[in-house]
Amino acid sequence: MRKILLLILTISTLFSCGEEVIEKPINLISKEKMIDILYDLAIINAAKSSGPSVTENTNFEPMEYIYNKYKIDSVQFVTSDLYYASLPLEYEDIYKKLEIRIVKEKERFIKSGERKKDSLIKAKQD
Repeated sequence: MRKILLLILTISTLFSCGEEVIEKPINLISKEKMIDILYDLAIINAAKSSGPSVTENTNFEPMEYIYNKYKIDSVQFVTSDLYYASLPLEYEDIYKKLEIRIVKEKERFIKSGERKKDSLIKAKQD
């Protein structure tokens, strides 16, 4: 009996993960654009947390920057984020793609730094 109950609970949980809990917003931000927005937010937050920055010495508002750059408003961003969060597989896909993008950019910066270092060493040897 317990096994049957556990099986029913597991199956219903799996099916509920695919259901659309929140109605799709009319002005839903595309997944690709959402990844771009989240990437920019990650870069801004990393810059802010790495120490005193330009953002502290100016009137820079990260969210206003995002809204202007992507021509969206706070309601559109929040409703789109909430919609994707209600679909765990979609949300996971967005964050996996975001992570891949961040890792690729990090690798690119590391390689760029290594090339500069190598060229400086070569210049000193000449």
